[in-house]
Amino acid sequence: MRWSLLSLALLPLLHTPDTLAEPRAELTKQIEQVMPKVISWRRDIHQHPELSNREVRTAAKVAAHLEKLGLEVRTGIAHTGVVGILKGGKPGPVVALRADMDALPVTEQTGLAFASKVVSEFNGQQTGVMHACGHDAHVAILMGAAEVLAKQQADIAGTIMFVFQPAEEGPPAGEDGGAKMMLAEGLFANPSPSAIFGLHVWPGEPGQLQVKTEGIMAAADSFQITVKGKQVHGSSPWRGIDPINVTGQLINAINLIPARQIDVTKAPAVVSFGQVHGGIRWNIIPDDVKLEGTIRTFDSEMREDLIARMAHTSEHIAKASGATAEFHVHNFAAVTWNDPALTDWAMPSLAWAAGDKGVAPIKPITGAEDFSFYQQQIPGVFFFLGISPEGKALSEVPPNHSPMFDVNEDALVNGVRALTGLALDYLAKPPQAAIN
Repeated sequence: MRWSLLSLALLPLLHTPDTLAEPRAELTKQIEQVMPKVISWRRDIHQHPELSNREVRTAAKVAAHLEKLGLEVRTGIAHTGVVGILKGGKPGPVVALRADMDALPVTEQTGLAFASKVVSEFNGQQTGVMHACGHDAHVAILMGAAEVLAKQQADIAGTIMFVFQPAEEGPPAGEDGGAKMMLAEGLFANPSPSAIFGLHVWPGEPGQLQVKTEGIMAAADSFQITVKGKQVHGSSPWRGIDPINVTGQLINAINLIPARQIDVTKAPAVVSFGQVHGGIRWNIIPDDVKLEGTIRTFDSEMREDLIARMAHTSEHIAKASGATAEFHVHNFAAVTWNDPALTDWAMPSLAWAAGDKGVAPIKPITGAEDFSFYQQQIPGVFFFLGISPEGKALSEVPPNHSPMFDVNEDALVNGVRALTGLALDYLAKPPQAAIN
């Protein structure tokens, strides 16, 4: 980790761009003035959540707001994505800010006055819908930042892109979506940003910002294994080939790969099985068993090695029993990779945004983000905003994706400060690499 606790503690003493010089009284005042709207937007979006690729109402709300601010607005990108473009009064570089809009197939249990009661269909099943990962807060924060930044338009040297992305949680089965689809449809073509910033709310000290250089979130792959045997009566297993028995061996062997065959001192690696389906009756050994799970890695070479070992193990364990195994992998997200130079550059801006709440290092998170696909195109920094209740132990705070997940709305102001400050500072004094 490049930034030690000591260096983070000393951030206020570091040299900062002129735009960071205190007091930023007028900017601070404007951010404080927009916060009642931010909270109102967040509650409205929370009460009306929409699943991936279905964010129609949310997208319309965002587009109407950006149009009211006088921005150039583009809609319908990757189904429901919205992009607002703020062209400053002076020439300069282009920077992008991103928020994700989709909710999850989770039935809310918070008891909030504005709790979701929405029920929808997800992959053929009826389910409750909830903003259980804080994307409602992300949208509201970026809407607030857009309003504040629009007021600075005449003095801005450059262009700011506000990217409101659908389907970060993954599109429904059989559909494309998310960051990868936005890029494929020309998101960065005109204008072409030279950097992108994004944040995520997270259980932590309210208002504190957490960041690290390089791999901050894991690459995520889903895998499917189909073990094919030969169906037979359970009373005479020797007459067939038992795919359930092979499956048991496979699960144990694959779980041992990261534990015994991969050098996890280089980077973490996780393999987890999430689904096992096979059989229809207690006395029939079935023809096949289907398994699904996830792979999480922080190193591309390790990822390739792990996948190759899983495929090899599946094939040969099945073959030893006379069965076959078909192994398939689908990449959901790459490593969320914070560009070291850009992260170092951003630290003073984040320190200003966090104020007395501070900026803290964070360990790598085995969750994944398709923000990573933007970072494959241009340098980017992704960071976390603590939103736990004041004085509550982290062990007692419901995590993201829980039906009890909620955000401390008092902390959201530092999210608006962070995105606003990063955009203004980048355009006022970008890293040298962006100038060359």
